[in-house]
Amino acid sequence: MAHRDLSRGEFLALSGLLAGSTLLKGTAYAAAPKTPPAPKKEAPAASAAPATPPGPTREEFERLRRGCRASLAAGSAPGNEGAELVRIGEWVQRQGLSGDMYGSGGAVQSLEKRVAGLLGFEDACFMPTGTMGQLIALRMYADAGGRRTVGVHPSSHHVLHENDSYAVLHGLRAVLLSPWTRPVLASDVREAREPLDVVSVELPVRWLGGQLQTWEQLEELKRTCREQGVKLHMDGARLWESQPFYGRSYADICRGFDSVYVSFYKMVGALGGAMVAGNRDFIRTARLWRHRHGGNIFQMWPYAASAAMRLDDTLARIPGYVQRAKSLTEALAADSRLTVLPRPVQTNMFRVFLRGDPGALSRQRDRIARENGIWVANGFGQTRVPGVAETELQLGEEFAGIDDAEATRAFLRLLEPA
Repeated sequence: MAHRDLSRGEFLALSGLLAGSTLLKGTAYAAAPKTPPAPKKEAPAASAAPATPPGPTREEFERLRRGCRASLAAGSAPGNEGAELVRIGEWVQRQGLSGDMYGSGGAVQSLEKRVAGLLGFEDACFMPTGTMGQLIALRMYADAGGRRTVGVHPSSHHVLHENDSYAVLHGLRAVLLSPWTRPVLASDVREAREPLDVVSVELPVRWLGGQLQTWEQLEELKRTCREQGVKLHMDGARLWESQPFYGRSYADICRGFDSVYVSFYKMVGALGGAMVAGNRDFIRTARLWRHRHGGNIFQMWPYAASAAMRLDDTLARIPGYVQRAKSLTEALAADSRLTVLPRPVQTNMFRVFLRGDPGALSRQRDRIARENGIWVANGFGQTRVPGVAETELQLGEEFAGIDDAEATRAFLRLLEPA
């Protein structure tokens, strides 16, 4: 069959709005295809296929990425860990904060109070990880409801990235509510195939390139859960980046949710940690479950201080990151060889579809990093469409040093012949 170029509509339709992405194959430093088997002895040497160059080690990958002057993939760890720890310590001294013991006192409780107020809740509990915090919330709702059912999007973190911990540890059952191609809506809750204890909604949906419900859709979802007696929990790992789209305060966005989880290492760039916010009784029980999960670290203050030190500055910068994402996505989408999802972009996160093999694209990315000093992507995933790959981009502080034209030129080098 003769080859022909796909139209943009065909390209996007075949890509299935990420439904065909391979989700759990790791980042691109490990994505190169395996070396072909050695030729049989009787075959002439000239017929042997050339071996695929091995991909870089994790250390080489990090060294190359950190050596770049700009990046289209935000969220990297500080380049000098020792200096970052010193910075945190000096900040704690300037603030006059004390440490904590098992989460009680000092920087931890100060951050809990601050985030609870920011999100419009009575209280909040610091968690070592978001996985722990969300499992606790879902377990509490399941115990109260008795059905042990959790309504989720097919791309939910609970389903894809936690080794079935919701089922193995807590005996919960996931009920997939919506098609992959859009966020969860009120109609999905009304038409769920079985009664629900809780619905967990990701704002924004990462695997849809940061897509969000409209404000009207979000309000209808809240209202429907309330009317049906279903608890509504927010997976707000990237809630911080959603605020410019809605143009409302975090408290207004969270109002109507029974609980909200936020991350401190995603976008904020802290050492780690998360927060679950809710009413006072809910958080009192959540602290008990944190202990049951082994999450009462003797001293949590370095993580809490790292988050508190960065939070205000990050939140102030996010609207600018979103504006840069809007202009960059339009520049990228102007090239017919690329398809951007979503368009228009809704947060500072988006996905790009392009022709190519993930391993070859990764090697080209490394070449661009060495020659141009620009990190154009963390990794590439194969879609179900033959020859089509996708990558996730997120603009942040590391993007500030270049303009859209330079960034676009660097990204388009991925499509150059090897």
